[in-house]
Amino acid sequence: MPIIKVNDIQMYYETHGRGFPLLLIMGLKRNTEWWYRQVAELSRHFQVIAFDNRGAGRTDKPDEAYSIPMFADDTAGLMDALGIKKTHVLGISMGGYIAQELAVARPDLIQGLVLGCTSCGGRKAVLMSEETRSAYVANKGLSNEEILHKDMHIYFSDDFIGHEPEQIEQFVEISMRHVQPPEAFFRQFNACLAHDTVDRLERIVSPTLIMAGDDDHLVPTENSIILKELMPEAALHLYPGKRHCFFMEEHERFNREVIGFFNSATTP
Repeated sequence: MPIIKVNDIQMYYETHGRGFPLLLIMGLKRNTEWWYRQVAELSRHFQVIAFDNRGAGRTDKPDEAYSIPMFADDTAGLMDALGIKKTHVLGISMGGYIAQELAVARPDLIQGLVLGCTSCGGRKAVLMSEETRSAYVANKGLSNEEILHKDMHIYFSDDFIGHEPEQIEQFVEISMRHVQPPEAFFRQFNACLAHDTVDRLERIVSPTLIMAGDDDHLVPTENSIILKELMPEAALHLYPGKRHCFFMEEHERFNREVIGFFNSATTP
């Protein structure tokens, strides 16, 4: 099992394929397993590096306050430990927070940047509705698998849920691997609440693509539109009728567009 010392933690990571590096940064609560629709295809074009953030998966979960800058520093530390000088970065949800922070603090490390279903946070953030929040946290007495089924409509479109039962069951099985302890979840969640790049996004110099489902209620789609307004040079791709896991449900289109974008951003 590939574990490497990064800062004060032991970090789990995987590498796949060959070529220009592409770093995948996953979101709140989740781990490398959630890239199951991306790794095989992306690694045909790039050297893909996926890892578990501090507090998730098979990476250490120290009992301390976490922050998005801390996660970004962990990410830069992983690059340094692996000898990677420059990379493309794909960040999903909280991983998009981390990717922004890394791009602001260390623009020299990033060649191309994709931000999926994410937000700049701070005073510009559009939060989930009270109805969505109440339903999302109503987990008392439920098993982890029951929680996943309860929240399925947050992740996928109604059509996908109704017509792709085998894919839904695969998603549940994969999501049950390396379940995050509740205390680590709250440390990551509190880090998300403090995320704010509103006044620093102009420091990002790499080509950027913003992507989201246009029916995302977990990180409302308006956040991607606001990111585009704050980063006018960035491209914005919205996926009609898709929700937070648009990158899984529409993985063929998503992977194709990510590959095309990063290829165009790669220095010959």
